[in-house]
Amino acid sequence: MMFRSALAGSAVAALLATSGQAQAQSQAPAHSHAPGSAHTPGSAHAPGDAQSADEAQVRAVVTAYKDAIERMDVSQTPALFWTDSEIFENGGVEGSFAYYLEHHLGSEFADLAGFDFRNHEMKVEVDGDTAFVSETYTFHITFKDGARAPIERRGAATSVLRKRGDEWRFDVYHSSARPFRPAA
Repeated sequence: MMFRSALAGSAVAALLATSGQAQAQSQAPAHSHAPGSAHTPGSAHAPGDAQSADEAQVRAVVTAYKDAIERMDVSQTPALFWTDSEIFENGGVEGSFAYYLEHHLGSEFADLAGFDFRNHEMKVEVDGDTAFVSETYTFHITFKDGARAPIERRGAATSVLRKRGDEWRFDVYHSSARPFRPAA
């Protein structure tokens, strides 16, 4: 699979079936065509209604996933990923989303009191039935066990979403994080 070098970042999103609210938010002027996002010369779609609709749907999926992580309720997230999707995290191969959810993501929430994304930025490029998404953000995690110190990290994610029929879902999702580095 090819990743575009211009897309070094991260992805997170939500259910299309229940993403009316997220989709409406993604179509709001504050989210439409942020600097560095979407329409590039040579894309399969010219800038316009079809491109805008596809981009809005992609943004809704990514936003729905991010929102589910923040709510720490991932019960609806499998519908955001194709069954043959691939997940990569911090240098590891996690397998399909179903495997990742059962053996990693879902079980982690049991210890958490809160998960907040901050400074979230997303870039989207749609090329035919493929979308390339990059995200950058910071996240803050708190634990139910008050003796555990909160965690704050810089994160980035890149993802490839595929359109099958009229539906966009994650095909490849990769995220990584690192501690904040002191200013030089």
